[in-house]
Amino acid sequence: MNKNDLINNVADAAGISKTAASSAVDSVLDSISSALSNGDDVRLVGFGTFSVASRKATTGRNPRTGEVIQIPASKSAKFKSGKALKDAVN
Repeated sequence: MNKNDLINNVADAAGISKTAASSAVDSVLDSISSALSNGDDVRLVGFGTFSVASRKATTGRNPRTGEVIQIPASKSAKFKSGKALKDAVN
């Protein structure tokens, strides 16, 4: 499922226009992104938790040349599914 499919499903399920559904989906995604960029977790009970994970700086190798390179520290988004989502998938 891609974003357009999600928008169509939301519009059908809620009985609203695709424009309104698109705005709602974009608002939810923007809110999650904003919270994560501020370092906050987003907990959706039964669905899961979005959080920010920190990765330490490390050394690696360029596979083409074998040269040792420094990989900088970074942050990435992490998702842990909730019990209801796990049960629905299984």
